Amino acid sequence: MFKPVYKITSKILTMLTAIAESKSIIERAKILLKNEIKLRRQALIRMTHSSTEIEGNMLNLKQVEDVIGNKKIDAPARDVYEVQNYFKAIKYIEQVVNKKQQITERVLRKIHKIVTDKTLPKERSGYYRKGPIYVVRRQLVAPDEVVYTGPGAKEVSDLCANLLEWIQDSEKQNINPVIVAGIVHQEIAAIHPFADGNGRTARAMATLILYARGYDFRHLFALEDYYNKDRSKYYDAINIGKNYNERRDDFTRWLEYFVKGFKEEIDSVRAQVVALSFRKVDNGIESKVYLDKDQLQLLEFVDQVGRISIKDAVDILNCPKRTAQLKLRQLKDLGMIIQIGKGPSSAYVLK
Repeated sequence: MFKPVYKITSKILTMLTAIAESKSIIERAKILLKNEIKLRRQALIRMTHSSTEIEGNMLNLKQVEDVIGNKKIDAPARDVYEVQNYFKAIKYIEQVVNKKQQITERVLRKIHKIVTDKTLPKERSGYYRKGPIYVVRRQLVAPDEVVYTGPGAKEVSDLCANLLEWIQDSEKQNINPVIVAGIVHQEIAAIHPFADGNGRTARAMATLILYARGYDFRHLFALEDYYNKDRSKYYDAINIGKNYNERRDDFTRWLEYFVKGFKEEIDSVRAQVVALSFRKVDNGIESKVYLDKDQLQLLEFVDQVGRISIKDAVDILNCPKRTAQLKLRQLKDLGMIIQIGKGPSSAYVLK
């Protein structure tokens, strides 16, 4: 059984308390629909850009935005695939949360399969590695340095199963979701269960934990930004041992880094939300239109894809057709979307 060793230091406790306070403020804040959709989209773009750039992806923020918007760009195919894949992985995470699925081995491997689609051979995408793994630091004037040696390939399946069992147990023990997300991030990086894509998978899994445990902060944060601002600090914090056994000794130093980064990101979200919650619409009258999570999801889909059908809404919300029709009709009555076409080919677009 996986039993992480760590201490909730006074520094960590203070930051967790501040995060909880911000969570309450962000959740209660009333902001205009168009502003919330914009912030969510910006967070998704930053999340995708930073998580892929950490691994060497060369696309800039504008190019990532274009790729997510289904625009063609002049860039290496692998870089484009990596961005498309991470975006799809976050969307898959949202589906897992909406369907209230358990976080199982199938989910872990599915996330990896998505983030490595077309960049790894099919027999390695979504499957545990079959050989040894080493993390190497490339150096210009000296020989390459092995900074980490992962556990043997035969151990990977059991180690992942133990971690996933602990994830379920951590909820029963009421462990703070931020602590759980940090430990999951570190442990996946330590196991290094796949031939490639371990970092992206670890970061996506941490986000999944936060979303699933109610720490989604209206999907307005992009923790990957914090890692990407100073990658050397990120690598220094996550490399808490030269082999798997050393990394299991104590998670405290990593957790202090992880919780600090999460607090800084949430502080930024809080500032944006508070500023927008006091803003008036153009005519000086405060908007009274506030939507539920399902309606926001549907509008985000329309904003990203350009149109939405009833079938799309059923798939997105994982709900009966009548419920999807009702949600779309409500958005139409609110003047958010308009219907185009009739019959089976009908769809909705932003007004």
